[in-house]
Amino acid sequence: MIPDLRTKSGAATLSVASNTILIALKVAAGAVTGSIAILTEAVHSAIDLVASLIALLSVRKADEPADADHPYGHEKVEDLASAIEGTLILLGAFVIVFAATRRLVNGAEVETLGVGIAVVGFSAAANWALSSYLYRRARALDSPALRADAAHLRSDSLTSLGVLVGLVLIEVTGVDELDSIVALIVAVAIVVTGIRILTRSGRELVDEAPPPAELDRIEAAIAAARAPEVAGYHKLRARRAGSRRHIDLHVQFRAGTTLERAHELAHEMRAAIEAEFPHADVLIHVEPEGSVRPGEETEPLRHG
Repeated sequence: MIPDLRTKSGAATLSVASNTILIALKVAAGAVTGSIAILTEAVHSAIDLVASLIALLSVRKADEPADADHPYGHEKVEDLASAIEGTLILLGAFVIVFAATRRLVNGAEVETLGVGIAVVGFSAAANWALSSYLYRRARALDSPALRADAAHLRSDSLTSLGVLVGLVLIEVTGVDELDSIVALIVAVAIVVTGIRILTRSGRELVDEAPPPAELDRIEAAIAAARAPEVAGYHKLRARRAGSRRHIDLHVQFRAGTTLERAHELAHEMRAAIEAEFPHADVLIHVEPEGSVRPGEETEPLRHG
């Protein structure tokens, strides 16, 4: 059965298949040429494969509905998978540095460069195309796991381009040491990507507040209520869990507002927020005007 590539699971499956093919090609090319840069590219692709498998499992788990053990859902699994992918990237960089340094010290010849250039060039093009597709799906589906997998593959594509340049330079100059030097440069680029992924996933795992622009969108949706019974709101909080946002706030209603009317307006406010953020879980606490504790500020509802 062919997976639906528009879904998170389908996109992740495509990434797994692509990495499997590229690993086989790079290992064969590395064995033929003796190039440490190509072999390190094979290692990078192997790590990409593991990362893609993690992304595939995580998006499937994240799509499972909430249960008794996970009442807030399983979306955090995507953030965890993203952090694991970042760690794997850094591990791959360490392997490349070790192998390239050892080859640079001991020395080795690189042969049959035409095969290596063809394989690495194909790998760079394939990973660039796949990463571009995954980035589009990650934005459309708001998926941290797919975003991390796309960044991983984009990093692999750029490093393949670096290896390709190195192989061409070896062909032109005959300096075999360039093979190891290029591999070390590739490792630096991989480290930068890994740190970026770890930083972003770490912020979401510790429930960092969304950026100010996103909070402004939430407040604009709240203000869309424009009901005279609403006096204001306070204790607005928001956090991310995978592709889902959890938003909660306290809304104050003027004296004389019935519980039924307050409940109705709270539902309208929640619907306005969910219209702005389709994957949001919104919780609104209803309270009477003037019930704010000392130190808590109430934001008046904008009616303009």
